[in-house]
Amino acid sequence: MNEDMEEIMLDLLCKKAVYGLDANEEKQLAELEGRLGGSGQSQSFELTAAALSMAHLDMSEPMPANLQSRIVADANRYFDEKKDSKQSAIAYAAEPEKRSSIFDWLGWAVAAAACIALAFNIYYTRQGTTVVQGPPATPTPLEKLTPEQERQRLIETAPDLARATWGPGKMADVKPSGDVVWSDSKQAGYMRLSGLPKNDPTKETYQLWIIAENQDPKTPVDGGTFDISSDGEVVIPIDAKVKALNPQVFAITIERPGGVPVSKQEKVPALAKRET
Repeated sequence: MNEDMEEIMLDLLCKKAVYGLDANEEKQLAELEGRLGGSGQSQSFELTAAALSMAHLDMSEPMPANLQSRIVADANRYFDEKKDSKQSAIAYAAEPEKRSSIFDWLGWAVAAAACIALAFNIYYTRQGTTVVQGPPATPTPLEKLTPEQERQRLIETAPDLARATWGPGKMADVKPSGDVVWSDSKQAGYMRLSGLPKNDPTKETYQLWIIAENQDPKTPVDGGTFDISSDGEVVIPIDAKVKALNPQVFAITIERPGGVPVSKQEKVPALAKRET
């Protein structure tokens, strides 16, 4: 019967050290400790739980040999004293006495183990770990280029650069100027424009069309929409919706806001033919 009670008490002590007990379990543990004489064992289990949690501490600096030897010697002396005490108790085995409880040896054993682990932990905690780090790497800033700079880079790097010069389209009152640069290999290009009137984006927008070798002239490549909001020269990236190969003509039309999939080409303020 006592063995069953001791096993229940052992389970409760372990649970208390690791997870904690509710009110009913605390009451049950107190009653068992009163019957079996296990009062005060909770601290031993808690120390053991603490020791186990310290098992993976990073000991980046070795403990001095003299301190390590002293801790080991103290531990050996403690266990030797317990061993002598146990042997002395054997001499009185013939005398009737109460059977030893599991907690008579379990309590001091786990407490001793916890104390040794605690001594190691205190040493390394007080030493402090000094992490030497080099200066943080300086992130490479992302290069933010203006459309003008991007256009110039394309001119300098594209081996197959094509050019076209803007001229009037079907609107005699509009006198555009500037040029287009385009690279088939990079599928990128830029319009440099001046002379186009400012538009109201809520009413209309400009749209670029590319008449290319790989596309039916009746349905040229959509080069994207754009707005003109200021006087003077502007540089606008070409946003070709599909691949455009060997373009021969670039046309700008005026369309409804958002652009159209196919233009009727009723308003064409500017045209640019590829230079040979």
